[in-house]
Amino acid sequence: MNGNTFSLDRSSASASASGRPQSAYAVDRALVALIQRSLGAEPVRVQLWDGSTTYDLRYEPAAIVTIGDRSTLLKVAWNPEYWFAEGVTQGSIVITGDLLVVLSAAYRNRSRVTLLHDCVDRLRALTESHSLSGSRVNIHRHYDIGNDFYQLWLDRDLVYTCAYFADADMTLEEAQRQKMDHVCRKLRLQPGERVIEAGCGWGAMANYMAAHYGVSVRAFNISHEQVALARERAAELGLSAQVEFVEDDYRNITGSCDAFVSIGMLEHVGREHFQDLGAVIQRTLNPVSGRGLLHFIGRTYPRPLTPWIRKRIFPGAYAPTLAEVATGVLEPWDLAIIDVENLRLHYAETLAHWLRRFETAGDHVRAMFDDEFVRAWRLYLAGSETAFLTGSLHLFQVTFAAAQNDQVPWTRAHLYQ
Repeated sequence: MNGNTFSLDRSSASASASGRPQSAYAVDRALVALIQRSLGAEPVRVQLWDGSTTYDLRYEPAAIVTIGDRSTLLKVAWNPEYWFAEGVTQGSIVITGDLLVVLSAAYRNRSRVTLLHDCVDRLRALTESHSLSGSRVNIHRHYDIGNDFYQLWLDRDLVYTCAYFADADMTLEEAQRQKMDHVCRKLRLQPGERVIEAGCGWGAMANYMAAHYGVSVRAFNISHEQVALARERAAELGLSAQVEFVEDDYRNITGSCDAFVSIGMLEHVGREHFQDLGAVIQRTLNPVSGRGLLHFIGRTYPRPLTPWIRKRIFPGAYAPTLAEVATGVLEPWDLAIIDVENLRLHYAETLAHWLRRFETAGDHVRAMFDDEFVRAWRLYLAGSETAFLTGSLHLFQVTFAAAQNDQVPWTRAHLYQ
């Protein structure tokens, strides 16, 4: 892959049991015509293993999608959203050319066939466990696959959330530090204050708040590998007296704080536990001057993340709407929304940086895992970038405070000084 150009070396012909290339039947060609038609006028050529296509060959495509066998074709025709991604992951679908063009076309032209599976997927998502043990398993499957892996393509501070590109020419490192400072200014942190962070990743935000704003932080996380590295980095920075990293679930948070912050954790809570998070905030936040910030991937309407993402990348994850967060987390505990910002395009840019770094490290990733893992994570990063570019996903920062807190800012000037 060079830039957005993606290709895999794999035979485009599917072999029959006799070893000879499988011929496309009329029904195969009808199905590929249906898939091609579902993409509208997008410059994406969909073809079968023998080259059969209904794409207008007078126009040069930006990408070619080759479906390698009849079994994959039937699965994609039945449930394109899941089986397209799974086919690419398994290698039975090969994309040559601009991967983002293919994904953009898919997002903009979601077929009715895909929509038929939404109801089933919603029911399936309800069965995913967000209990204390279930949450630990979900987090372990994504975040504990190895710090060495994430160090290959994240920034030096290992910030695995949306960056803030205050200047378009910023490096990823600069934009991630700008994001952390943006959050601190929103919270109006003061030296000596106490902060609780729910879901702290590898500790960059907690260490930044302590080092640059003079606060003390208790940060909670159930990823063992992340907490271990976070403690190491705090010690290296001389912040161990100010920052405590606790390997425990957010539901077990105790103590009190002046500011409560959660960056990239809400997506793992599960809708059925939103009030649990709200209860934690309510019991720990100073009722007079307390304030907080939730930073999370969201949607404009309720819908689970794709089953492929939940199977391959983020088990149990859910991107909520603003309304779900307001009614589920904040309103039941009399917590008032102060400000909302949508950083959707900032996240698309963040993912573009991550994808380029991932590609540069592709050989190392392949040596650590295998080709299927590389294909899955490439598709996840590129698909996520496309989702934010097309407005399928959003990145919300919601600032809130206790309802009776009169120390809220009069203007937003403090954000940009």
